Amino acid sequence: MDKFDILAIGAHPDDIELSASGTVLRHISLGYNVAICDLTRGELGTRGNADLRLKEAEAAALVLGVKARENLGMKDGFFDFGRENILSVVKVIRKYRPEIVLANAVSDRHPDHGRASKLISDACFYSGLVKVETVNDEGLIQEAWRPKAVYHYIQDRNIKADLVVDISAFMDKKIESIMAFRSQFFDPESKEPETPISTKSFIEYIRAKNRAYARDIGVEYAEAFTVERNIGVNNLFDLL
Repeated sequence: MDKFDILAIGAHPDDIELSASGTVLRHISLGYNVAICDLTRGELGTRGNADLRLKEAEAAALVLGVKARENLGMKDGFFDFGRENILSVVKVIRKYRPEIVLANAVSDRHPDHGRASKLISDACFYSGLVKVETVNDEGLIQEAWRPKAVYHYIQDRNIKADLVVDISAFMDKKIESIMAFRSQFFDPESKEPETPISTKSFIEYIRAKNRAYARDIGVEYAEAFTVERNIGVNNLFDLL
């Protein structure tokens, strides 16, 4: 397995698409390798089912152009901070060896998001401890690996951002990746119950949210993140 530059992890299939897919697309366009890992199959979602969500996640991965996507099969709504789940994420981190990990929002409307945020962050730390032993799918011991940075994408709640990424050139492709999850979002032919994210106006809300975060940097669309530690730069002009 080639080393990956970015590993984007989400509690549910579609978390990445909704909140960080523009950033994923931008970095792929710059030549970086990106992998996605979904913790659960989103089986508690009102619309669709777990098997359909897996198929939709595969379709979204093709839209984004990521080289790898996998699902850890944790229990939607009820995964915890137990040793088994932490080590499952550690194994994925050591498999892809990313420099950067993108993780769920530190606090959000959906309880899974904040819980996933801590689980992923803790796993990034434990992944760097040589005495935490894991083996890959071939039964070989994995080497310790700690990402250089964890960035938490902002989701439903409007948390104050620490950094924003210009995704103006990728907004339409982002929407295409979101709509790969046909069971979850607006479909006038669907017979399933309406949810807050299945309304026609929800996609416009996503555009408006990305416009709001873009305003400070003078671009059309941006995705927002919070950080766990201070950001270091070599040149103040890198921040313009």
